[in-house]
Amino acid sequence: MQKKGYVSFVLHAHLPFIHHPESDDYLEESWLYEAISETYLPLLKYFKMLVDEKVNFRITMSMTPPLLSMLDSKLLQQKYIKYLENLIELSEKEIKRTTFNQKMNNLSHYYFERYSEDLRLYRDVYNCDIISQFKHFQDIGVLEIITCGATHGYFPILYVNEKTVRAQIAVGVQTYERFFGRKPRGIWLPECGYVPEADKYLREFGLDYAIVESHGVLYANPTPIYGTLAPIVSPDGFTVFGRDMESSRQVWSSINGYPGDFNYRDFYKDIGYETDYEYIKPYIAHNGVRVHTGIKYHRITGKTDNKDIYDIGWAKDSAEKQAGHFLNSRTNQIENASKYMDKPPIVLCPYDAELYGHWWYEGPYWLYILFKKIYYDECNFELITPSEYIDKYPLIQQCTPCRSSWGANGYSEVWLNPSNDYAHKHLHKAGDRMCELAYNFRNVKSDLDQLEYEISELRKQKKSITKITSTKKYKDLKLQLRALNQAARELLLLQSSDWLFIITNNTMVDYAHRRIKDHTGRFTRLYNELNSGKIDKKFLEEIELKDAIFPDIDYRIYL
Repeated sequence: MQKKGYVSFVLHAHLPFIHHPESDDYLEESWLYEAISETYLPLLKYFKMLVDEKVNFRITMSMTPPLLSMLDSKLLQQKYIKYLENLIELSEKEIKRTTFNQKMNNLSHYYFERYSEDLRLYRDVYNCDIISQFKHFQDIGVLEIITCGATHGYFPILYVNEKTVRAQIAVGVQTYERFFGRKPRGIWLPECGYVPEADKYLREFGLDYAIVESHGVLYANPTPIYGTLAPIVSPDGFTVFGRDMESSRQVWSSINGYPGDFNYRDFYKDIGYETDYEYIKPYIAHNGVRVHTGIKYHRITGKTDNKDIYDIGWAKDSAEKQAGHFLNSRTNQIENASKYMDKPPIVLCPYDAELYGHWWYEGPYWLYILFKKIYYDECNFELITPSEYIDKYPLIQQCTPCRSSWGANGYSEVWLNPSNDYAHKHLHKAGDRMCELAYNFRNVKSDLDQLEYEISELRKQKKSITKITSTKKYKDLKLQLRALNQAARELLLLQSSDWLFIITNNTMVDYAHRRIKDHTGRFTRLYNELNSGKIDKKFLEEIELKDAIFPDIDYRIYL
């Protein structure tokens, strides 16, 4: 069948930076461990299967700087191994506990084998380094990895001080280059939050395109000829792709979306909430609160409290049928659209990566089957990455995209409302103060670099360096540089859109409030100590350990 268009899957892999070396009691760290086992390892497994089976496919993923930093953390890697060891121990106990029910017992064996395989792969095969596994698929050309803002800071709020938006972009690109050894071409705008003021900074750091919400393109000025079925380019020369609404609805919709199929695993029915408390206590939160363990025995079944036992075969059968439905839907969509376009349409399908596996347990398998069907079956489209599309079809309509986000109702109310608006004064004040610090202490890095150069020359000449390293000036400059760079880290962590999102959604609200308070307090203390010339070295060391992100940051990005 003649190819008349393209489909582009973009998965947004992001988690806020949660790193607590001071304690093992933070439930929020488990968000990372769940994502590794339920989303990232399954995606890697199916990517490898597709490659091994010589299926030509394309997929795009954003991997945000906070996520990369956590995946790279030796501490969190060891904690994840401990998490798996606990689950393997629990699933062994489940094998004994569920002997009365053959279907549940089969599932307990399945969980034991799955988590044991996760541990083997992660520790023994991948050597705890799954970033390099994703990098491999990018290097062989089937995966495009794109970047994001440094800490997922929401541009429509931050742009009142454009230097803070520029810094989010600069550190996002720098972090990407450190892990992947190349420059990113695309960016997932945090929360798909688009403002025209950011375009010049996106171009400054070599980015070609971004993903935006549907109405960011549909309400552009002038109205795009092809809607979201083709990218548009802003007057600053920055390209954006809009989310396709039809394909999104088929996957996302809580009413008729695929993840609601009655045969799929029920996310909410977890033994962490249902088994005897004393039995499950060693495997839930340290404070005794019941939480998800990842071991779930029931399928969605329907709107009933009497849930049937999950059947993996039935679930796979549903995934295979729905992959066929999605394929047929895109084939029809592209057939109809291509009649009215002078270039092939592109259907852009962006989703949170954690939908695939964590929330929709069968999602990675669905992708695997879908990609095989696209390759082998009769269809009129191919998979493509956004970069490949703009390289093939560089003639793009110029429009000014509309300010937008993919939050509820499409604009900024998720991140700016009465429940979280108190945080904005801290965001803006700290941003202004960071720019002030960068200006007032603009010579600290260059002065220290000069001294370091002189030290290196003395070493070459095999002369003593103590006449420099023992001076008050040298020690002060080194401490000031550390404090300035840490202030930049604290600001970036404060700017994470996740804290505002969590508060609005009323989930881990106390934790989000605490993070806003902690980063505001740490930044303000560093600001005051730098200005007073009295930096508390012990305090600085403590927060450098806790907020150990962006090791190569340079505070002068705020100049």
